[in-house]
Amino acid sequence: MAIDLSQFHQVFFEESFEGVGVMESGLLDMDPGAVDAEQINTIFRAAHSIKGGSGTFGFNDIAAFTHVLESLLDQMREGRRQPTSEVRTVLLRSVDVLRDMLKAASGGSSPDDESVKHLQQELEEILSNRERAAETEKSDTGPADPDTHELIGWHLVFCPLPNIMRTGNDPLRILRELASLGELDVRGDISQLPRFEHFNPEECHLSWDLRLHASVEQSRISEIFDWVEDECDLVILPIHAGDPAPLETTGQSLVPVAALPELSSVKAADPPVDRRAGNERRRTDRRTGERRTQGVVGSGSIRVDTRKIDNLMNMVGELIITQSMLSLLGENFKIEQVERLKDGLDEMARHTRELQESVMQIRMLPISFAFNRFPRLVHDLGAQLGKQVELKMTGESTELDKSVIEKIGDPLVHLVRNSLDHGIETPADRLEAGKPEVGRIELRACHKSGTIVIEVRDDGRGLDPELILGKAVEKGLVDAEAKLSHQQVYELVFQAGFSTAENVNDVSGRGVGMDVVRRNINELGGSIEIESVPGRGSAFIIRLPLTLAILDAQTVYVGEEVYIIPLLSIIESVQVKPDMINLVAGRAETYKLRNEYLPVIRLYEVFGVEGYKARALTEGILVIVEGEGRRCGILVDELIGQQQVVIKSLEANYERVEGVSGATILGNGLVALILDIPGVMRLANTSLEPRTLQWSA
Repeated sequence: MAIDLSQFHQVFFEESFEGVGVMESGLLDMDPGAVDAEQINTIFRAAHSIKGGSGTFGFNDIAAFTHVLESLLDQMREGRRQPTSEVRTVLLRSVDVLRDMLKAASGGSSPDDESVKHLQQELEEILSNRERAAETEKSDTGPADPDTHELIGWHLVFCPLPNIMRTGNDPLRILRELASLGELDVRGDISQLPRFEHFNPEECHLSWDLRLHASVEQSRISEIFDWVEDECDLVILPIHAGDPAPLETTGQSLVPVAALPELSSVKAADPPVDRRAGNERRRTDRRTGERRTQGVVGSGSIRVDTRKIDNLMNMVGELIITQSMLSLLGENFKIEQVERLKDGLDEMARHTRELQESVMQIRMLPISFAFNRFPRLVHDLGAQLGKQVELKMTGESTELDKSVIEKIGDPLVHLVRNSLDHGIETPADRLEAGKPEVGRIELRACHKSGTIVIEVRDDGRGLDPELILGKAVEKGLVDAEAKLSHQQVYELVFQAGFSTAENVNDVSGRGVGMDVVRRNINELGGSIEIESVPGRGSAFIIRLPLTLAILDAQTVYVGEEVYIIPLLSIIESVQVKPDMINLVAGRAETYKLRNEYLPVIRLYEVFGVEGYKARALTEGILVIVEGEGRRCGILVDELIGQQQVVIKSLEANYERVEGVSGATILGNGLVALILDIPGVMRLANTSLEPRTLQWSA
């Protein structure tokens, strides 16, 4: 029975992308000229895992490229090559190519063959230069000491776990790869095979006693098993010339694993490699759910801590018990059981709320998945701009919804690039300003008041209000006589086409980006604001909801219609006072709130609602809201209450509606529209009609 390996492709790609991230992170942390064995081993293992998996699943071009990359890493691991800046640069470029190859393979497309071929040739050239140097060095040192105790082979015991084939690994392929190193004697153990009626062809119940007659380095043997080190018990023992013959096994059964260290004479300098303890620890971690939760943003799946799954199952169990109790109560219901019915419904509501929270926890991922691209970005862009920059990230374990992480990445990239290009000065300018030569960019994340706050801070030159205002006047965005606060001036950078850059480069300067950043953040139901001190630095502060699936909201009446206003957009709600109302140029109404004049939007006019009650401002409630850095008052008939609502997309079944971000189904079965506050403001600007003030009788 052939196993369909395509069922494992998704897992392979997820783990491979994680491996690429591990390689990139390790290379960025590497100190050129200094060998950190553990660091290089980590990078090597990630590359070897990708090579092994790609070979197993038939992605031979990826396996071939990674093999060359792995060979270079192997030289560094064994101390035969120093991790110079030049080598690290080539390896980072190789990581980029490998990532592109994986993306192409996962999407069913073809990679850029020219780039792959060019970089593979560059890697092979580096390798061939080192090998020629090694041969020259060997010939200069003369023949080896004839008294050296000669290594003539290896004795291995390979005991796969039953589920090894379910993860896409084939023990036969491993044995074939081992046989490529030299003559291999193989003895199989079938003692653990189950009876035929219990046999599962997708499980492995075989193990092998292996003797490799080849004086190869132990690392070459170990790397063959790196891909399955979590899926097997393995012992590797050296065989030297003059060693006594190893004990033979009886029949088809192997010597018990506990007795394996006695199979041959082992020198203290050559300890056996026994991975059973490490494998057992990793398996224990998986059983207890303590393995680090990982995922690949943008993929169709995510890895979940087993404790979250267990908690979800507990909640479902409690819900089923309560549902059964209510069903029994309903079969022979009597009026005196009303209190018991109310208690049951309260319990059902509590369990439903807990179930909702458990499901949302499953979708939560650490924001490190959005942050992990920035060390490479800062490294490459700093070198391109001739700036020295240190990146500090805090709050990487802060969790938020997977869908939010997927959509916040691009805005953050633009903000970090802006900080590097416009904020951080060159080393010479920083020294002249009395600052350290190395600039600093910080990425911070934390939870505050039911939202997530992300900050991008730098210690650069900061924003110059006079320069920004001058550019805005020059472009006709504001009147030359306008009197704006610093915060209002900073808001101008979010205008489309606005830029203070003197020169346009491939990093920034075209005025395209900051308006898109704000629009993308608003589409997530969030907001962005700026703090800056000229000469000392700037901070862009983003506030986002934890999830896009459920919204904390205020429900309001306008006529017979119910609308939903996100709580994140609401500042306060006020009863209108007649002496605070003003009419501007016979067209728009404003409301004076603490010395600030806010435009008033009558929601019934924007959406054409009939049967509205608040014909005069004093007859309704003014909900003060904020969107895209602007504030206004939205006139509604009545406030209903605050509640959590489940967001349903309109675009999936209809099309995008200006001023509406989605819909929800209320408890009475009616559909209510969720307001997009910036969209409502845009609609109001085009729908306002000249009017006279209306006062209540």
